[in-house]
Amino acid sequence: MARAASLPIPAGEAGLSRYLDEIRRFPMLEPQQEYMFAKSWREHGDREAAHKLVTSHLRLVAKLAMGYRGYGLPISEVISEGNVGLMQAVKRFEPEKGFRLATYAMWWIKASIQEYILRSWSLVKMGTTANQKKLFFNLRKAKSKISALEEGDLRPDQVQIIAKRLGVTEQDVVDMNRRLGGDVSLNAPLREDGDSGEWQDWLVDDSASQESRMVASEEADNRRKALGQALDVLNERERRIFEARRLADDPVTLEELAAEFGVSRERVRQIEVRAFEKVQKAVKNRLAEIESPAMAPAA
Repeated sequence: MARAASLPIPAGEAGLSRYLDEIRRFPMLEPQQEYMFAKSWREHGDREAAHKLVTSHLRLVAKLAMGYRGYGLPISEVISEGNVGLMQAVKRFEPEKGFRLATYAMWWIKASIQEYILRSWSLVKMGTTANQKKLFFNLRKAKSKISALEEGDLRPDQVQIIAKRLGVTEQDVVDMNRRLGGDVSLNAPLREDGDSGEWQDWLVDDSASQESRMVASEEADNRRKALGQALDVLNERERRIFEARRLADDPVTLEELAAEFGVSRERVRQIEVRAFEKVQKAVKNRLAEIESPAMAPAA
């Protein structure tokens, strides 16, 4: 593959800052450069071209890996796993499809990191369903959105909000929050001498901001499209109730909708839950189609 032996290696926490310095030295590629290197690798097996594709995206891997610092695992190993995902992405990348490598590689990098974390964590008595995994990887983001940043147990109202947003039980939220309670602050210094800055300083590396914005914009656009198409699976009444209860900035009460449709509050609630489940399934299926291009292994 891409001269893996010659790639910088994040050798433990002590050598992490040195690794970050090393990968910053690799140049970012212009779209045309990336396209030509990808064509050369895909059509001629040019290992030097593959190496340039990999090294130009090592910063993207490190940035994504930093988002998984709170799982009690060595960040150097998380980065290494992400690099494996990146190399898999380069191996399968098809430049003719018209999107950038960063867009395609992001899925592979995250998948590789998350698989490593799930292998390393013992989720005994907590389940490994899709919702449980979603909670595992999204709890911190959900807490941040409601400003629940203090350590220790969440307040009951915070637990209720997060459980509803992530589609899990309140007890699941409480248990997972306690399991993940040993988060590492992004304000911690890179080195003990304190002269190298903080982790969060590195996370806002301007050199990768263009790719990051592109990826974030495309992901948001994909989700908007997926939701819009998913709403088509609902009938008129389901759609009205779903939009009024789940999408409105100021949700309509069950009482108001019950009066509008001439049914009980409980019936409205049942329709809302059924509609949500149908939309959730449709969105998941649509995103799987959008976000996993050419995922089938080459024959």
